[in-house]
This record gives sequence, C-alpha cells and structure tokens, in this order.
Amino acid sequence: MTREPGTGTGTRVRLDGKVALVAGATRGAGRGIAVELGAAGATVYVTGRTTRDRRSEYDRPETIEDTADLVTAAGGRGIAVPTDHLEPVQVRALVDRIAAEQGRLDILVNDIWGGEHLFAWDTPVWEHDLDDGLRLLRLAVETHAITSHHALPLLLRNPGGLVVEVTDGTAEYNRDNYRVSFFYDLAKSSVLRMGFALGQELGPRGATALALTPGWLRSEIMLGHFGVTEENWRDALDQVPHFCISETPFYVGRAVAALAADPQVARWNGQSTSSGALAQVYGFTDVDGSRPDAWRYLTEVQDPGKPADASGYR
Repeated sequence: MTREPGTGTGTRVRLDGKVALVAGATRGAGRGIAVELGAAGATVYVTGRTTRDRRSEYDRPETIEDTADLVTAAGGRGIAVPTDHLEPVQVRALVDRIAAEQGRLDILVNDIWGGEHLFAWDTPVWEHDLDDGLRLLRLAVETHAITSHHALPLLLRNPGGLVVEVTDGTAEYNRDNYRVSFFYDLAKSSVLRMGFALGQELGPRGATALALTPGWLRSEIMLGHFGVTEENWRDALDQVPHFCISETPFYVGRAVAALAADPQVARWNGQSTSSGALAQVYGFTDVDGSRPDAWRYLTEVQDPGKPADASGYR
C-alpha cells in the first residue's frame, strides 16, 4: 500500500531529529505508522521478518525494505533491520545498532503481530488448535515484552520518550465484548494491559506509554480478502456493508505522529485510545480528508444491528 507523501495530512506535525523504532512495520498499521512518522521528518527504524530475500510464514510480498523506502519518500529516513522479535539476541542487536548510530530512541511502537492465520473465529478454546493458539500468544505478547525489555533503557536516556502499544480494541470495548476467540481475545487484552503497566513504570521516569487501536483497517491483507484495492475499496460494501467505516493504515500513523509531537503527551499515560478518538483531539484526517470514528460506530451502529450508515461517524 502506498500513498503520495505530503498530501491529505490534515494537521501537519514535525518530528525532525526524533528517532523511532516501529517494531512490526512490514505492512498494515505498522507500515502506516512508520510512513507518517517519516512524513513528519523522523528517522524510523522498521523491523519485521519479511525481506526482499526472505519471506515470513505469512508468505506475502510486502517487505521491510519497501516500508523503509516509503518512509524516506515521505520525507524521513527509513532504515530496515530484519528482526525476529521472538529472539532476544536479535532484538538486543537491533537496539545496540540504534544506540550506536543515533545515540537515542524517542519513539517505540510495538506493533508486532503475526497471528493473522493462527486463530479460528468463534471456536472455543477446547476445539481450537492448541499449537496455533500458543504460537499466536508468543507472536503477539512475548515479542512486545522482549522488545520493551531491550529498548526502554535507550528510550529513557532522554526525557519525553513515547511508547505506543498497538492493539485491536479499546480497553472499554474489549472489557465488554468477546473478541473472536480465546487466544485472540487474550492477546489483544494483554497488549492493552501492557500500555497501562508500562505507563506505571515509565511515567515517573519522564516517559509516556499508552495503548492505541486503529479502527477497521484497510490493510493489504483485508483489501485482498475482499478482492478490492484502496482505489475501489467501496466495492466491498456489497459484501460487508459496515466496511463503510474503515480507515487506511495512515490514519493510525497520523495518530502516533500527533502523540509524538504533543508536548503534553503525558496526559495519555497508561490510557487506551483509538485513531478516531485522537483525530477529534488533534485534528488530523485520513488520506481522504475524513475522520472515521470506528469504535463509536461499532458501539452505536454495528453492534446494535442497525443498517450500515457511516453518516456522522467519518
């Protein structure tokens, strides 16, 4: 997924001189976040397991080198570092490299996932494939812990650092709603709790941590699932009408950029929020100029069984 840098940005922010690590930036939200941090002028290290020489178990064409090129094209500096975040030695080497090359880390985005093909919808835990479920938890939870363990000492060298734990669903929504399966629910709720826990540990030390969720994401995988592209995504509404509330990965990217540029970002410490909610605060838009508020839409329209209608929600 690409976009023309510098267009449709809504409120423009600048992050010149800032150094970011977007862990899990091969595609989807991670790519969108990396590109928007680049558009704001940041140096962005992008990691993942799919490179131009080797594909991950996803077996998809997107690569971290492609993401790094998009970051640079957007106005920043993209640096691709192949990293398996389940391997502490690799993560330690990644952080050591950032320290050696930049001497600082200002923004850490934990967006590692990799579980797209490892959960079964509406399948109880006793019927779910156990190996797949445990693999999902390792990819979605253990990777975040390993990355934080190694990266946070560098981030804390300078005051004002930001950690964003990317998940699916706000704490309020996930508290009251079962999310797909036991393993998926546990993974996404764990990441929400990480945002809270890291806030308790980082806040007194001059940094901020929070959990952030995009809405219904028009990722490469989702567009492919519906057989559409970003250009004709509305054709998917014939299959799934509520897809009308969907958003591009750049929307959550702009949310992260806005947080990173906010001198009062500590007000979000330990909290859970969404791209749509932050757009109302910071004034940024998606690439089409709209401000989709997916989680409010889900609560007020989709979940109560009302006809799909995004009017007033984007």
